[in-house]
Amino acid sequence: MLSAAGAAAAVLAAIERDCSVATAVVIESAGDPPRGARLVVAEDGTVLGELGRVTGEVRSAASALLQTGGSHTLKSEDVTVFVDAMLPPNHLVIVGAGHIAVPLAEIGVLLGCRVTVLDDREEFATEERFPATAQVRRVDFSDPFGDIRIGAHTSVVLVTRAHKYDYDCLRRLLEFPVQPKYIGMIGSRRRVRAAFHALLEHGIPRDRLAAVYAPVGIEIGAETPAEIAVSIAAEMIAVTRGAAVNEQMSARERVLDRLLKEANGSRDL
Repeated sequence: MLSAAGAAAAVLAAIERDCSVATAVVIESAGDPPRGARLVVAEDGTVLGELGRVTGEVRSAASALLQTGGSHTLKSEDVTVFVDAMLPPNHLVIVGAGHIAVPLAEIGVLLGCRVTVLDDREEFATEERFPATAQVRRVDFSDPFGDIRIGAHTSVVLVTRAHKYDYDCLRRLLEFPVQPKYIGMIGSRRRVRAAFHALLEHGIPRDRLAAVYAPVGIEIGAETPAEIAVSIAAEMIAVTRGAAVNEQMSARERVLDRLLKEANGSRDL
């Protein structure tokens, strides 16, 4: 039987993998499964423990909670099981460690995110420039994500210093089998349009490109790095919370729609 310590270790391991995880414990039982029996179900399919005849039913209830978090008490004949699900903290990955990245990392920490900052420049990729809890890595932009897990609880903001690096990083990102909850890329319409055009030519599906928020942020008249960071963070919150936002710059510019119209012969760019 899975012990309480074993279940706790499995939960911590799942959170470390950026996976939602649900635990189930029998709180009332006439015998089988015994009171105190446990089951752990993780978003990546990992299952530990056994609850006898109610295992399938409990697994289904646990799986349903993995998307939303929260708890549920399941009763099946003479067995009562308490199921509780936890979502991992949002992992904010900031690609580019320039002036916008510093306040954006600070805001990410305030929002409770696990923050990782990536850059290829030694003088910018320094822990001293960022909050103490942020992880700062020096990487090669041709493969920036390396051993960083990119998944459904990840938000990625591309604020590199050059169009080439934005393109390389975005292409790599869009090739992952599981896409981040949020992808934002800074840049003018022309810069975004060039990147989208190249990615379409590379074979990236249109629906994946359509999920990229570019130009990034909500229109608030931002000018300073801190104001731009607030604009980006506001959009990220809206997307992760499922809120409708009418002032997203990506929606206003409609870069992808305009690009496809041009390909069909239109000149309304």
